[in-house]
Order: sequence, then C-alpha cells, then structure tokens
Amino acid sequence: MDDLADACVFLMEKVDAEKMREFCADYFVNIGVGEDIRIKDLAQLIKDIVSFEGEIKHDLSKPDGTPRKLLDISKIKALGWKPEVSLEEGIKRTYEWYIEQVLNL
Repeated sequence: MDDLADACVFLMEKVDAEKMREFCADYFVNIGVGEDIRIKDLAQLIKDIVSFEGEIKHDLSKPDGTPRKLLDISKIKALGWKPEVSLEEGIKRTYEWYIEQVLNL
C-alpha cells in the first residue's frame, strides 16, 4: 500500500498531463514491484506470511490463467517513479494491518 500511495502522489504532483500523454496515451499505468512470480510461489509466500499450516492444493487439470504474473511497470518507471517495497514486505504489511485494524488483535 505504501508504494501505491507513493505512486499516486508522484503522478499527481510530479507528472503533468502532456508528459503523461507521451508515455501512455490512455493515461493508464500499472503500479507494482515489476517482478514476475509463479502463482504457486505467491501462494506459498502468503502461506508462510500468515502462518497457514494447511496444504495448498493445485488442480492442474483446470488451468485458468497464466502460471506466472508480472505487472509491467515500465510506463511509470519511465516517468521517474520506482517501487520501494518488495512484494513480500508489502504482503507482510498488509497482513499486519488487517490483523490490527480488521480483526482488532
């Protein structure tokens, strides 16, 4: 969430509409870490962070989507922004916030 907020502020304060149009005529940019990860590795990462002790089951007979995910952040990087928080750290922070704010633990 920190990078998302930071990127939004960066776009609003540092990038004018003309410069934005040069990089992306539709004004859409992706915000993320810019590293690909296999879905099974993402599931394992989340499992580890939340201390889930159950089993992750993969039903390979029903593929629905790509086995890897990568958010292309080249547009926003070309505008001068870069991520500061890793995917793992971002998931940890989000989970900690959820535990504190939503579950009130």
